[in-house]
Amino acid sequence: MNVDFSQLHGRRVCVALSGGRDSVCLLHVLRAHAAEECVSLSALHCEHGIRGEKSLADLSFVERLCAEWGVPLRVFRADVPGLAGARKEGLEEAGRNFRYACFRQVLEEGGADVIATAHHMDDAAETVLFRLARGTSLAGMNVFPERSGIARPFLGVTRAEIDAYIARHHLPFAEDASNADERFSRNRIRKSVMPALEEMFPGAAERIAAFAVRAAEDDAYLRSLAEDSLRIRGGAVCVPIALPAPLFSRACLLALKRCGAERDYTSANLAEIARLRSLQSGSRAALPAGVTAVREGDAVAFFRERKRADAEYPYACGVFAFGGYTATVGEQFSDGALMADADAFPEGCVLRTRREGDVFTPFGGGRKPLKKYLTDRKIPARIGHGLPLVAYGSEILAVIGTEISEKVRVTEKTEHTVYLTLSYTNEEA
Repeated sequence: MNVDFSQLHGRRVCVALSGGRDSVCLLHVLRAHAAEECVSLSALHCEHGIRGEKSLADLSFVERLCAEWGVPLRVFRADVPGLAGARKEGLEEAGRNFRYACFRQVLEEGGADVIATAHHMDDAAETVLFRLARGTSLAGMNVFPERSGIARPFLGVTRAEIDAYIARHHLPFAEDASNADERFSRNRIRKSVMPALEEMFPGAAERIAAFAVRAAEDDAYLRSLAEDSLRIRGGAVCVPIALPAPLFSRACLLALKRCGAERDYTSANLAEIARLRSLQSGSRAALPAGVTAVREGDAVAFFRERKRADAEYPYACGVFAFGGYTATVGEQFSDGALMADADAFPEGCVLRTRREGDVFTPFGGGRKPLKKYLTDRKIPARIGHGLPLVAYGSEILAVIGTEISEKVRVTEKTEHTVYLTLSYTNEEA
């Protein structure tokens, strides 16, 4: 058998032992090679509380087997059906989450260096077919993603090889009767679909599993390109609309994840985001988890709506908070600062955000509504509404972080200079 010992050599290995033929075979193989691989062996068993007395019988079998083979055993118990109901998870998902929580506990408590599971080549091939039939994307081909502390030494081993090994060594195992119930889709694939494929195309499982590995590698590469395309702009995660479709879709998923909507989205949400590429700037889509996507020029921006900061401060030197922005007024120059004539600001100026009726005379330009100025500068509304301003009534004397008014520009008569700086408090979004 093509057993991969590379992640196990010289380590303390804990086998996830259900009592079924696959995990019993794995434990026996590792026990037989423990000396040459310098492996210290133990096992863990997760009793899910799903099959009543049958589950308890499996536990008893595992306990007897480990005692007979001299393998230390740790047992975990849970009411998985109860957990599934409380967490609104499917039974299979709740069971998987319980098992991996047990794995993490063993690793975190120092009970082992690595957990070995008995997933094999046929498992991988069956999962590929199951996901393809349900409409997965290329990302779904990574059927057994790498997990820290988890090893799968049987991924190069077929079920037929495991069966032959079990028979050759006369190994006992606990047969889960539910594995034969073809009302479950995975069982039907295992018992009907895969045998038919193997009959027509011998070695089909191996080739399907190999395809999944290549597909996962391709997806990882595309995902890295998509990651590199993301830009942070004013607290939003921006995705260029010119990206090819395979990169655009991946970049949008990454943007959703960064904004906290990793699992809540639907295919309808993704279609709505894609439509933004052909709509005018300012078009938006409301997405799950409070995330908004807006077409902004040559990109789609993803962000969580922030409560508008209505704070107003008397104009003075200091540091002022405006939601996600920080405005600094001081006498020392810093990178990105706007420079203005300190004496040109009339008494009674305030620092605040935009209001209806505000007007602005940009440096070297004519007087215009602030809204039109921001539009002309292609500053998205979500940013423009939150930018700190220096205002005298409705007259805006500085859009901090963008431009000062002609009325406060530095001239040859300037005696005192002031520097206005803008920073964003969470640039990583």
